[in-house]
Amino acid sequence: MLPFEALDAFLAELGTERRLSAHTLAAYRRDLVALLEFFEREGVADLASADAYHIRRFAAECHRRGLGPRSIARRLSAVRSFYNFLLRRGVVATNPGIHVQAPKPSRRLPATLDTDQMASLLKADAVEPLDVRDAAILELFYSSGLRLSELTGLDVPDVDLDDLTVRVVGKGSKARIVPVGRIAADAIRAWLPLRAQLAAADERALFVGRRGTRLGQRAVQLRIETWARRRGMPVHVHPHMLRHSFASHLLESSGDLRAVQELLGHASLSTTQIYTHLDFQHLAHIYDRTHPRARRR
Repeated sequence: MLPFEALDAFLAELGTERRLSAHTLAAYRRDLVALLEFFEREGVADLASADAYHIRRFAAECHRRGLGPRSIARRLSAVRSFYNFLLRRGVVATNPGIHVQAPKPSRRLPATLDTDQMASLLKADAVEPLDVRDAAILELFYSSGLRLSELTGLDVPDVDLDDLTVRVVGKGSKARIVPVGRIAADAIRAWLPLRAQLAAADERALFVGRRGTRLGQRAVQLRIETWARRRGMPVHVHPHMLRHSFASHLLESSGDLRAVQELLGHASLSTTQIYTHLDFQHLAHIYDRTHPRARRR
């Protein structure tokens, strides 16, 4: 079976048996045409002659031509599927793409607010009861680096305002104790009497809505978005951005990665290490602005 005949047969099978969309079939065709054209340039006589070395060279060429890791991974997935089809048809004896891996995608750095932006977002001018609640939510997010689910899961007894700590239940139902800053504690103290007026009789949640029941995660997201717009934030602000900002600012000031790991509740230090990249970016920016041999003209 000639290479392009095999490709047509493979695509026909995908269309009839797996009923893939025309868009998906077109993507398969583009990726595999690129492979077959690569084989022609490399002098690969037939499909059965290709081995893992050729597939690795194909992936390397894709990379040189500017394809990202995800696009290369998609192409390699198409190659493996194509060769599995050829195996079933008896055209080839092995699948040369089975052990070829795409390059790992670079880890996307989390977005954060700088300290001035955080100060603007947390600027206190709450008047209405729910504004007071929102101020306490924002302060607690930034003070203690909580996840959204951790904050909405808080009950009143979880907060110890004398000890300035809060008990949260994180991923895997793991509980941890984290400190609460003085300003966040004051914001919670301002909210508690108003909460008592709103909360249903049997409601234990620290943060409640207009109906007196536990505030949901989506409601918290919307309230943060609303306050960010009011403050004229230039970016979309969400709860996890406040957690990222907490971690980045703390690491920037302390340099203690292990402490940040404990406060965030990360099971592995490698998860926390992404914030070292953010901190390095901050240091590199300072270096570029201040070092006489680094200043850009």
